[in-house]
Amino acid sequence: MKNRLSIEAYVEGVLAGNRLLLSRAITLIESQLPSDRVLAQLVLEQLLPHTGSAIRIGITGVPGVGKSTFIEAFGKELTATGKKLAVLAIDPTSQRSKGSIMGDKTRMEELSHDPLAYIRPSPSGGSLGGVANKTRETMLLCEAAGFEIIVIETVGVGQSETVVKGMVDFFLLLMLAGAGDELQGIKKGIMEMADAVVITKADGANQAAAQRAVAEYQNAFHLFPSHENGWLPPVLTCSAVEKKGLSEIWSQITLFDSQAKAGGFHLKNRQQQNLEWMHTLIRQTLEERFYHHPQIREKLHDIERLVQNEKWLPLRAATFLLDLFRQ
Repeated sequence: MKNRLSIEAYVEGVLAGNRLLLSRAITLIESQLPSDRVLAQLVLEQLLPHTGSAIRIGITGVPGVGKSTFIEAFGKELTATGKKLAVLAIDPTSQRSKGSIMGDKTRMEELSHDPLAYIRPSPSGGSLGGVANKTRETMLLCEAAGFEIIVIETVGVGQSETVVKGMVDFFLLLMLAGAGDELQGIKKGIMEMADAVVITKADGANQAAAQRAVAEYQNAFHLFPSHENGWLPPVLTCSAVEKKGLSEIWSQITLFDSQAKAGGFHLKNRQQQNLEWMHTLIRQTLEERFYHHPQIREKLHDIERLVQNEKWLPLRAATFLLDLFRQ
């Protein structure tokens, strides 16, 4: 394939921390071409022994909470201590152009110029969970390139966004104060998955509302079942503009990480995530093969019309197509 490098060139470039080759390797794994998929798998397999040591953080929150502003301030706080940070910023995908609506390099301009930070905007492709299909693989490449902290910023699309929980060590939920009943603003399922809640924009006239929100969330967490590792999620406040509360958030993340590793929860969680990843890939591959099957492509439109016009029940249609696929 034109413009493709050898396996060794990708591997050596990524391990050397070469940003250009890292970006090219990510482009390779995002490719839909069959030949690229084979090459990408071989590259990942060689890099796998060099992955797994980073702290993986998922950051989600309601629209308008200021995820990018927070990540830029938080990222600068980390790089100031010499930490190498990779941000995988998943943008909403335009349903018309299939392209990314906005690039995080424009929203995180200061961080994007930081020599210790790497930002990779990537369209979600409409995938469930608000994360791009290749986010896990991209994360491994960044770890192999020497990044110590991986942040995944997800699109604010609701409860399905919790898919990100299945690929990170720490799940951070950002919330606003003073925007109505805070506890009604987010689904209980996301709250139960959060390892910490941060009330953003806790500055100026909003500080009192932020403190009230802290009390409400702390009370809510006491009503939820305790985490498997015994962790009680803290509720914190921060101001990205005033650079306040950022070091406290990092302290809680590192405390969680050390406790999880000491108790064996970290390893158990990573192992479970790998199994979930495998099953996800099986489902995706089966679905892809199903819809690309010649007889399915030939019959699908007619069967869809029968279902739409209530001539066939969806169950009958699905059974018919699946039988056709298995022939």
